[in-house]
Amino acid sequence: MPGKESGKAKEGGIKRGTHRTLFVRPVKANKVVKRKAKIQPLRKSITPGTVLVVLAGRHRGKRVVFLKQLPKSGLLLVTGPLKLNNTPLRRIAQAFVIATSTKIDVSKVNLPDHINDDYFKRAEEKTKKSESNIFASSKSSYEVTDDRKKDQKNVDTAILQAIRAHKEKKFLFGYLGSRFTLGKNQHPHNLVF
Repeated sequence: MPGKESGKAKEGGIKRGTHRTLFVRPVKANKVVKRKAKIQPLRKSITPGTVLVVLAGRHRGKRVVFLKQLPKSGLLLVTGPLKLNNTPLRRIAQAFVIATSTKIDVSKVNLPDHINDDYFKRAEEKTKKSESNIFASSKSSYEVTDDRKKDQKNVDTAILQAIRAHKEKKFLFGYLGSRFTLGKNQHPHNLVF
């Protein structure tokens, strides 16, 4: 019946003359959860003295000697030695290395206790910008400290003595000095390291 009005509001709407109130959910602040970095357990094939092939970074393709796993980050401490292939003491993740079957006896190598993750952090210099040096390049080049050179020399001397004591020392000097490459039709998954 067209003239008869019911007391109901229109379906899907509100009655005339009333205001709609919106429900706003309170915004929760994001909680900052500090997680401790999970230390990756060392692979069975990687033991102190194992020769590793570096797969990434500026030293990729070089063969290095594994010294120890750093306790704080779980990264591997490796060295070239510097004299053989120009690789200094470095940290590297084990995902970026291939372990070979070649081993060197590094039991007589004494690593200083101060060589840890903090040893490799670089100090950042904070410079204030002023109008006079707006266009001056503020990038400073990294220079190796004397302490670092001394540590490198001590570790490399001990490793070179261990290589000289090995029965195949001529092979090892050439092996550590050469780069790892793949030839035509060589597939890494088919190689035995």
